[in-house]
Amino acid sequence: MADGKERAMEEILLPKQRDNKASSTSMDSFFHEVKNVGFLAAPMVAVTLSQFLLQMITMMMVGHLSALALSSTAMAVSISGVTGFSVILGLSSALETLCGQAYGAQQYHKLGIQTYTAIFCIILICIPLSLSWIFLEKLLIFLGQDPLISREAGKFIVWLIPALFAYAFLQPLVRYFQAQSLVIPMVVCSCITLCFHIPFCWFMVYKSGLSNLGGALAMSVSNWLNVILLALFMILSPKCEKTRGVISMELFRGIREFFGLAIPSAVMVCLEWWSFELLILLSGLLPNPELETSVLSVCLNTIATLYSIPYGVGAAGSTRVSNELGAGNPQAARRATGAVIFLAIVETSILSTTLFALRHVFGYTFSNEKDVVAYVASMAPLVCISVMLDSIQGVLSGIARGCGWQHIGAYVNLGAFYLCGIPVAAILAFWVQLRGRGLWIGIQIGACVQTMLLAFITSRINWEEQAIKAGERLSVHEGSYSEVHGFI
Repeated sequence: MADGKERAMEEILLPKQRDNKASSTSMDSFFHEVKNVGFLAAPMVAVTLSQFLLQMITMMMVGHLSALALSSTAMAVSISGVTGFSVILGLSSALETLCGQAYGAQQYHKLGIQTYTAIFCIILICIPLSLSWIFLEKLLIFLGQDPLISREAGKFIVWLIPALFAYAFLQPLVRYFQAQSLVIPMVVCSCITLCFHIPFCWFMVYKSGLSNLGGALAMSVSNWLNVILLALFMILSPKCEKTRGVISMELFRGIREFFGLAIPSAVMVCLEWWSFELLILLSGLLPNPELETSVLSVCLNTIATLYSIPYGVGAAGSTRVSNELGAGNPQAARRATGAVIFLAIVETSILSTTLFALRHVFGYTFSNEKDVVAYVASMAPLVCISVMLDSIQGVLSGIARGCGWQHIGAYVNLGAFYLCGIPVAAILAFWVQLRGRGLWIGIQIGACVQTMLLAFITSRINWEEQAIKAGERLSVHEGSYSEVHGFI
């Protein structure tokens, strides 16, 4: 009788125990994935930040020469970002899908070929871009800009042309290493480059007699140094033996596939980048444009610097998602998505809280003018909201790149910023008379729409279908791929 009661109690309790065990296993798997993403994200943040600091350090050193040097350099750097570096960054993002999924599927030979294809294609794009830079001075004067500033900006951007071609090598190489989670070599090479750039830029700006043009040359040389270090590691390291492949005619066969993802990737990146540059142009039309432009520049530089954190987390998420989809593990890709979003929420909570607490201080890092610092402090709550939105959309964009639906991200950015954000910003700034705050509120409304749309799309992802599409992209027959991985 007692045995019967014990068996009955076991039948009642065992399902609960199994549920608790399954729940515990699920949570363990989730936090294990959080750990994996975190170990990948932290070095990617360091790489992104160090590359951004090359530009920031150059601007800081040139800014101590003269007002003309600073204004012309700022104009040249802004235009080079809009017409060159943003395009290359967007084009190379296609490799986050191609290389990441190929590595997950253990098709290691494809990584090197896809990287060489990307470098070849991007170099071709750089040729017309560099030609447009040569005629920048005449274009600026034609558009009514100050002739003296236009002349200096035109000279500076011409000296940046070598950096443009270096970027064409650098960004595909970064994606090549990122797809394999080989992040430590990138951190080491980036840190060496940054340590070299600081004294070299100082010498070229202040001692060589080249003045602000020395800063452009320093950026070019430093970017090429980074490329050479990464290329040497790729060639010499046994860790890259399976994936580096050989340069052959096969790289031409991947051109169509590359551009199929690269063009929407570039549109996705550029539409967002250009919207913030347009914000600066609109601020110049406001009353007291010097104050408005200065404050918006401080705010944009702040969020651009801080964006290296969610961008690194997003890059880690892109790598984990693309690897798992390429390996035919849709549930692991889903878990990686949850982990990267969790990290983004934690990161943005800490970051935005810290920034708000320092709202009366961080304006001094860019200016000693009390009016500017006070204006920046009043803008701090809006900047904190921007940081939160950037953190979420940064990782969601990374997930989009990992899945390979950059074209959807391009449509989202077009609608969010150009059909919503920019028009609302113009109305609030000029009609409602909110001026700089109106511009910022408007662009953040666009960012909010972007984040909500990306979040909705991510929540509706059919991960099994994405894994099948990854298999198709890797030239695996859909039926056999599904049978192998147990989807049907």
